[in-house]
Amino acid sequence: MKVRYFNKKRECISRKELKELQFGRLKYVLEKVYNNVPLYRQKFDKEGIKPKDIKKLSDLAKLPFTTKDDLRKAFPYGLFAEPLKRVVRVHSSSGTTGLPTVVGYTKNDIKTWSELTARVLTAGGLTNEDIVQIAFGYSLFTGAFGMHYGAERVGATVIPISSGNTQRQVLTMRDFKTTALICTPSYALQIYDTSVEMGIEFKKLGLKLGFFGAEPWSESMRKEIEEKMGIFATDNYGLSEVIGPGFSGECIFKRGLHIWEDHFIAEIVDTENFGVLPEGEKGELVVTSLTKEALPVIRYRTKDLTVINHEKCECGRTMARMERVKGRSDDMLIIKGVNVFPSQIEDVVFSIAGVQHQYQLIVDKKGRLDFLELQIEINNEIYDNPKKKQELFKTIKERLLAVLGLSPEITLLRQDSLPKVEGKAKRVIDKRQKD
Repeated sequence: MKVRYFNKKRECISRKELKELQFGRLKYVLEKVYNNVPLYRQKFDKEGIKPKDIKKLSDLAKLPFTTKDDLRKAFPYGLFAEPLKRVVRVHSSSGTTGLPTVVGYTKNDIKTWSELTARVLTAGGLTNEDIVQIAFGYSLFTGAFGMHYGAERVGATVIPISSGNTQRQVLTMRDFKTTALICTPSYALQIYDTSVEMGIEFKKLGLKLGFFGAEPWSESMRKEIEEKMGIFATDNYGLSEVIGPGFSGECIFKRGLHIWEDHFIAEIVDTENFGVLPEGEKGELVVTSLTKEALPVIRYRTKDLTVINHEKCECGRTMARMERVKGRSDDMLIIKGVNVFPSQIEDVVFSIAGVQHQYQLIVDKKGRLDFLELQIEINNEIYDNPKKKQELFKTIKERLLAVLGLSPEITLLRQDSLPKVEGKAKRVIDKRQKD
């Protein structure tokens, strides 16, 4: 596949020029939030810091963090740095854990957003000859709109089908000759399973590319998607509080997600003392937006765990790359004193033949002790064969023990036993919260 750029001048900028650009933009955004956003002024004053005290990029570490709670407390518009008459778009989280987080966009923010997602899509192989099917929900969720704008900026033909009605997704691919699919990786596999149920040979549909995000997924899951669907699949990452999709994405070499550092500063901090970690160490991703007008964020704690490196990529891009998100600091399960992330379990089980892609993790208590149950679908042929079923059970148990240092209780299920996924997959059900 050919290396392509949407904005080669910026994507391949020298590190020296990039740092100069970042610092100039950082000084401007710090002055803006200090003067226009009461919460930031209070945070800075509490630490005894003024924007003028930030004299180099490394001084960013002196500033306080922004958290999701800050956005909730400022509901709905308290963190906006622009008057509402300049805000042309509002998006919001679902608010399932309390007040939703609200984000806004000026006209210029929409333009910036479009370019960043266009960069992601172009890096992953999209061209103006592609027909793109967007199976994210068109709603207050930012995913569908952000990728829609980017695909149009590239010049591709966009089918805004939204999520759900999976049989219609398959028929639309067939009838409209879709070449690229944008959705969650879980839903991509659900679309494939539905095509099998419909008696349609998926690989004959003409789909070539998949751009997947909005939930953590493993390399094993990518391999399954690419083999079953016959496509080239790349990962992309973003979050509404920062801008939405478009923060970073893989190029065709799939060796990390390129962060668009001309628009963001990314730090990795220790999850215990919150100090900035050196390059190559895993920690929590913290993001400062440099060009967002309506709602800039300073040192926003994403709670996503990853690693960043600054080596130049084979594709020629010079900006930092982040590894696929390893999990979230608040997703971490502690079972019998062992730290466990759902992504670790997924990576193990998806590498085992006979295992399906649908699973759930149930966390509960037995007496005073926490326990973890893995419910996972397996091929019906194996399920109906007691000997093969027992062998598969043993394999899963042994591999999880080797990787995690513990083995959860394992429940093998027939195919289609668990709820089908059309959006973000809810992998963990924590029943301890009800105690």
